[in-house]
Amino acid sequence: MRTTRRTALATTLAAASLAILLSACGGPSAPQPGAAGASDASAGGGSSTIPDTSALLSAVSEDATLAAMVPEAIASTKELKVGSNVQSAPNNFFAADGSTVIGSDHDIITAIGTKLGLAATYSNLDFGALITSLQSGRVDTTIAAMNDTATRQQSIDFVDYLTSGITLMVQKGNPAGITGPDTLCGKNIAVVTGTSQQTFAEDTSTKCVADGKTALNISVTDSDSQNQTQLRTGRIDAIVNDLPSAVYISKTTQDGNAFEVVPGDVIDGAPYGIGVNKDNPGLRDAIAKALDQLIEDGTYGKILDAWGISSGKVTSAVVNGGK
Repeated sequence: MRTTRRTALATTLAAASLAILLSACGGPSAPQPGAAGASDASAGGGSSTIPDTSALLSAVSEDATLAAMVPEAIASTKELKVGSNVQSAPNNFFAADGSTVIGSDHDIITAIGTKLGLAATYSNLDFGALITSLQSGRVDTTIAAMNDTATRQQSIDFVDYLTSGITLMVQKGNPAGITGPDTLCGKNIAVVTGTSQQTFAEDTSTKCVADGKTALNISVTDSDSQNQTQLRTGRIDAIVNDLPSAVYISKTTQDGNAFEVVPGDVIDGAPYGIGVNKDNPGLRDAIAKALDQLIEDGTYGKILDAWGISSGKVTSAVVNGGK
């Protein structure tokens, strides 16, 4: 579970992102996995919703000093095996071809890999399987909008690369009348399994019962796209989601007419972390230094700007900064 501490940066992210949302109704359709009308975001394609960051990534070059830090077992393969949950725009999602991975997380880890002399290759995994995949060696690292928390630090290490928080996404017009966490009692809610959003929903439900109110009816699924279908068809009242994803989805799905974000402060602001096996501190430190270089040379900021999430930027790579 994320800490309940609200950072100033997270609050700024909420305000800036909600402003984008309120000004963006009538925009193009969302490039969600399998969504009708999704735009072609393959390299060189470009659309009004999906930025073309190919030139930005192509400008990143290997740093020999950083590449020398990579453990030989990985360096010899010239490959950085990345585990992700490719279901959530703008972090990680599929282009219209159904196979090309795009998004802000994809761009960040691709640039880091290039700095280290490695080509990032993706495995699309259930969110709940990411940590065990790291521990088993199936992947070298993970990037999937996963919050760095003290509990998860017991299992893996993190290199923090973004600050975000939880928000509530509802049908356009908010027919269920949800105005914040205190109005969720008795409502039908969807979350992705193994996420901080699931923990938040379960804790909120427990509090509702303790207060003599009706518990939440929580639908736990494997992907955000499943939750969007449930919300669009009225089977649930709200999705508990990360703020960048909720804002992007609301802004772009069905010309901005399908969903909206409940106004208010971001809930439980906390860092996203790139996951690394605790037995691989050399790779962890190389990733952190590569991220610092990308921050210093401006590449990191340009990636966030392109995807509209610059309010969540960090000023340096921090290892295990979550609480």
